[in-house]
Amino acid sequence: MKAGQAAATSSSAQPGKSRQLAAVSWRLKAGGGVGTPGQLGQAAQGTQATGFSGAGENREQPAKSRAEKAKAAWSFRIGFVRVRYLLRSIPATMTDPVMLERLLNRAEAVLGRLEASLPPAPPLPDWHAAVAFRWRKTNGRGWLQAVRHPHPIRLAALETIDDQKARIVANTRQFVAGQSANNVLLTGSRGCGKSSLVKAVLNEFSAQGLRLIEVDKADLVDLADIVDLVDGRPERFIIFCDDLSFEAGETAYKALKSVLDGSIAAPPDNVLIYATSNRRHLMPEYFAENLDTTRVDDEIHPGEATEEKISLSERFGLWISFYPFSQDDYLAVVNRWLREFGVGEADIVACEREALNWALGRGSRSGRVAWQFARDFAGRIQGTEA
Repeated sequence: MKAGQAAATSSSAQPGKSRQLAAVSWRLKAGGGVGTPGQLGQAAQGTQATGFSGAGENREQPAKSRAEKAKAAWSFRIGFVRVRYLLRSIPATMTDPVMLERLLNRAEAVLGRLEASLPPAPPLPDWHAAVAFRWRKTNGRGWLQAVRHPHPIRLAALETIDDQKARIVANTRQFVAGQSANNVLLTGSRGCGKSSLVKAVLNEFSAQGLRLIEVDKADLVDLADIVDLVDGRPERFIIFCDDLSFEAGETAYKALKSVLDGSIAAPPDNVLIYATSNRRHLMPEYFAENLDTTRVDDEIHPGEATEEKISLSERFGLWISFYPFSQDDYLAVVNRWLREFGVGEADIVACEREALNWALGRGSRSGRVAWQFARDFAGRIQGTEA
């Protein structure tokens, strides 16, 4: 796209920005410079506000990212046209060494400003620096960031979920040993140890080559890139998606479906996906979808829409369910954490009623609530002893 065309595109929405772009375009045609950096930035902002973007722009990126990419693309186009003009003027001044050197210096300065406006190349992951990584994105580019201090929780610290522990440990042991294993979906009540179990499994098998990559729901569209990045590595990778669920209208789940099962490319042997969710089917379901009716809103075949929602969770080969704690389970977890924080047995027995009132006030009996009470009680005991 030429500078003059970009100016024409923005004129219908913002006349002020259109005049700035037109002025820049006229100066280029007349053989002048492109203006000051401030003028260049204002022109770039004008193009971004009216929908101008560089090639390959992902419209799902945040507004700030789109603005930065539009400004960088506009800077590149202006810099390219300016350098091309300088190069065209070289034959006319070839006999004048002073003028030739001046033109080359100008070209170098323009290219230097252009390079500064471009995002840096993403760093390569240091696989030996950590056992856990996070997928991060800046200016549309993603990279793996090492987690220097992963959560130290161990399997022994997780009470009252022995069946769930046994199932995920068996699946992970097969995976680390190079045997066939399934992607895992952990669903159920909040605060009952779904995420903690995945972290504990990492600590249990990290010495045997297990690694974990945490990916936010918003970045699921990059799953294919992440899989390509780790394909062929000797380590075994768990891609961890915590608190995963999708609302109506979200499309990121389709990328997850392709990686789980459905892409033309075979999934790598060294990658599994472990996801946690409070929803068993990961997507909202409505009562009307279960009615014996021929119309749900404007959907002609509502049964097919329901199949689309259920098909995502079915691509996880292993489902592990978690249930609300009974009172005895809750108190057992409270006592476990109180001992972990160094509280004496006499104080543990004396605080039972207080622990139950704490859960009543929170409206939930769960491992998370038990841990929070234990932290609070242990802190008050330590403060009293001090």
